[in-house]
Amino acid sequence: MRIDLLTREYPPHVYGGAGVHVAELAAVLRRSIDVRVQCFDGGRHEPGVVGHAVPAELADANPALATFGVDLRIADAVGRPGDRVAEHDVDGPAELVHSHTWYANLAGRLAALQYGIPHVVTAHSLEPLRPWKAEQLGGGYALSSWAERTAFESADAVIAVSAGMRQDILRSYPQVDPARVHVVHNGIDLDGWQRPTDAAELARADEVVRGLGIDPERPSVVFVGRITRQKGLPYLLRAAEALPPEVQLVLCAGAPDTPEIAAEVSGLVADLRTRRDGVVWIEQMLPRPDLIAVLASGTVFACPSVYEPLGIVNLEAMAVGLPVVGSATGGIPEVVDDGVTGVLVPIEQLQDGTGTPVDPQKFVADLAAALVNMVGDPARAAEMGVAARRRVEEHFSWEAVAESTLEVYRSVLPG
Repeated sequence: MRIDLLTREYPPHVYGGAGVHVAELAAVLRRSIDVRVQCFDGGRHEPGVVGHAVPAELADANPALATFGVDLRIADAVGRPGDRVAEHDVDGPAELVHSHTWYANLAGRLAALQYGIPHVVTAHSLEPLRPWKAEQLGGGYALSSWAERTAFESADAVIAVSAGMRQDILRSYPQVDPARVHVVHNGIDLDGWQRPTDAAELARADEVVRGLGIDPERPSVVFVGRITRQKGLPYLLRAAEALPPEVQLVLCAGAPDTPEIAAEVSGLVADLRTRRDGVVWIEQMLPRPDLIAVLASGTVFACPSVYEPLGIVNLEAMAVGLPVVGSATGGIPEVVDDGVTGVLVPIEQLQDGTGTPVDPQKFVADLAAALVNMVGDPARAAEMGVAARRRVEEHFSWEAVAESTLEVYRSVLPG
């Protein structure tokens, strides 16, 4: 059986949770079935992975149209035999396509129509719940929304990464049959996300964090995420004003969606720095060992998202042994066990698709109180961090995710 995973992101070009998901899922699935990855960003040298570039004539087009150009190339590649990588690989074309995010959804739909094969979609986010993307894509937002809706309404199966996401799918796309929507949580590479333990690892981690401007002797609140409306970074920056003076705020935040959100965050950081020290902003994407060092040096991980289907960043922080203070929205309550592995911050949100808090000041105040309480009790934070690692070990392994995904494949394949 050959399955083609269709994705914009794939290593080394990964900027969000979907790219992590596809890379980890592919690695585990390849142990038992033939998996080919069709991705964006041009040629790849990894066996079983084919990268596709934007057609030259679309290089200056709206990003959504350029994306569709890549989708056409991917749909064509799905029907072509590929090089065998493992003994169980097959010589023929794909028997099922599995697309991730709107970027690859159109490729999956076209391949399903062209070759008469099942199409499975995994929902990592939903365009109707990210209306701020109109700032980024202009008219392309209507195109991305159309591609996603078309794929979801026609897919043989839809995978939601959380029960909260499943509810969002059915609310956003009422034409989708609920029986076709399955919940399969994201996973975490347990071996790849561990707190440094031996002397050499600890020495290297210390060197890394000090080189980034972090004082490992001081408590710190850590944030990791892209600078986008859904991640709620401006709320965290306002809440940080209430942190005790000895507490650092460490922001691993880059790749702003728009100049407007970039300017807003830059202004808030500059303003915060006029009133306190210890505000460390790391804009470059860190390699995993360095990010683990940053997380391990922290006291608590902050996830102030207003939209978060699950939140792989929370799993990563928990795997390194950090408690999470996160918004009680989307799939976050399915990851963070409130009072055990962290604290959920209540958030009442507008139902206009933006996720904006009904009372932003109350949300900021509640977020600040939860963070202050956590950094003020380091023993409790450490205890929650141990529980957090245990929770990801028990509930979020990629082996479990892969087996559940295979069950979805079996449910739509003939015979």
